[in-house]
Amino acid sequence: MPTLHVSRPFLFSPRVAAVSAAAVVVLMLAACGKSEAPAAGGHGGAAPPAPEVGVVVATPTSVGLITELPGRLEASRISEVRARAAGIMQERLFKEGSDVKAGQLLFRIDPAPYAAAARSAEASLNRAEANAAQAKALAERYKPLVAANAVSKQEYDNAVAAQKTAEADVGVSRAALTTAKINLGYAAVTAPISGRIGRALVTEGALVGQGDATQLAVIQQIDPIYVNFTQSATDVMRLRRQMEAGQFKRAEGANAASVRVVLEDGSEYPLPGRLLFSDLTVDSTTGQVTLRAEVPNPNKNLLPGLYVRVRVEQAQASDAITLPQQAVTRTQQGDTVTVVSDDGKLSKRTVKISAAQNNQWVVIDGLKAGEKVMVDGFQKLQMMPPGTPVKPVPWKPAGAAPAPAAAAAAPAPAAKQ
Repeated sequence: MPTLHVSRPFLFSPRVAAVSAAAVVVLMLAACGKSEAPAAGGHGGAAPPAPEVGVVVATPTSVGLITELPGRLEASRISEVRARAAGIMQERLFKEGSDVKAGQLLFRIDPAPYAAAARSAEASLNRAEANAAQAKALAERYKPLVAANAVSKQEYDNAVAAQKTAEADVGVSRAALTTAKINLGYAAVTAPISGRIGRALVTEGALVGQGDATQLAVIQQIDPIYVNFTQSATDVMRLRRQMEAGQFKRAEGANAASVRVVLEDGSEYPLPGRLLFSDLTVDSTTGQVTLRAEVPNPNKNLLPGLYVRVRVEQAQASDAITLPQQAVTRTQQGDTVTVVSDDGKLSKRTVKISAAQNNQWVVIDGLKAGEKVMVDGFQKLQMMPPGTPVKPVPWKPAGAAPAPAAAAAAPAPAAKQ
């Protein structure tokens, strides 16, 4: 017969209840201690540190207003060498593409016909001078005779007229001889100016100067060289009004900034130029004003016809402030910057921008000297509630070498033996 096991009922005694209550209290205290542990181990309940933002201090200075305009190079002097004497080209006496001096012999045209004409003119002059001498002697011989009534007055007057006619013939013959010598000189073609000569447009054996002055070559003086560029008439008028209002001063005198040429590859030509003039009329089709600058070109690196960019300083802004371009927010409503106060508060400020220079905006109104303008750190503020104070630190451009860390500079302490 199986044995019947009867389970003993659980008895809830007062002692067991007291122990259970004590265990619950201990668990609750432990839970509270865990929840408060991070606060105790952190900043003691204090607010998080203010985010750092890069700022620059507004410093007024005199800034040159540089405008970059398109332009083309042009030779300062251009001379077309032409044949002024007709004949057969005998010889070319220069190297194409070389530098020539004024008066240097370039071509020789057959001089034989002109030499013969010069000798004929010289002979005619000699004959005229002989006739003049004979007529003069006759007139001088008749002069005392007419006083003594040995010859008639009419014969003496004829002798004097013949003398003057002979002297006039001498003048005509001398002019003819001069013309013949000039034509003979034209047979030797020389350089009218110094410069670089291009290719020869005729070869030996060519017949030149028949009915027109045949072009033989072109000489261009490219040291110095001109650069012609255009500027909007609206910009010119606005600049003049700002100068008259006293906002800007004219960039002129010994200390004035010069014109700089920027080549097609973006490099800047090392030698500065100077502004010569601006045109008095406006192109009716483009609304542009033409300006010209003179640039030294001793190495002949700049060539006529080359397209360039011209950086020219036409005025200077007094007490202007330059800011990095990322510090300025430009919209259709205006240009604004963020100013950081001494207590770290941020405020928007509307400014007036004049021009850009070296990746910086030139501010002529809206800022005071010593104010801190925020340049970077804008992304940090997006995660912060509005009105969060910031900690301004000096802004460092990208690529600037960071200051060496103190920990890295200090040597590690030696271990104790």
